[in-house]
Amino acid sequence: MKRHVLIFGLAGGVLVILLKLIEYRFLVLEHSFELYGGLIALTFAVVGIWLGARITGRRRIVVVKEVAAPVASPVAIQGAMQGADSFALNERKRAELGITPRELEILGLVAQGLSNREIAGKLFVSENTVKTHCSRAFEKLGAKRRTQAVQLGKEFGLLSEMGRPNG
Repeated sequence: MKRHVLIFGLAGGVLVILLKLIEYRFLVLEHSFELYGGLIALTFAVVGIWLGARITGRRRIVVVKEVAAPVASPVAIQGAMQGADSFALNERKRAELGITPRELEILGLVAQGLSNREIAGKLFVSENTVKTHCSRAFEKLGAKRRTQAVQLGKEFGLLSEMGRPNG
């Protein structure tokens, strides 16, 4: 009896395997275009990812460090800046033009010859933020170029001869 069960079990298993093989062949023959298209798309995706990683390289190392900076009061900062050069900010002109302290700070860094990227790195803001502040300050000063804005800032008493905002 056990022998018959074993034979029928093996025969049933072989028949199931044959049915699955026929189903697989039917699936492959019936949907070969879609299968090949999918395989080609998968191949191109893998090659594209590999090539992109190869071209851009994995050499980008980002190091983030926290640096403790001493906190100085605005009075100490103002005194230090006025001590560096004895020229006081023309606060009336700054208010009249509507230039914000941040715009004045960026204008001072422009006067020191820093690029937008360098200013952004120094102030920990994006380059677009620096461009926005610059364009607003230039508009308020009536300047078309960086050099013209710096010159007008000095003439209006907003920047010292060393290019630093005073006040």
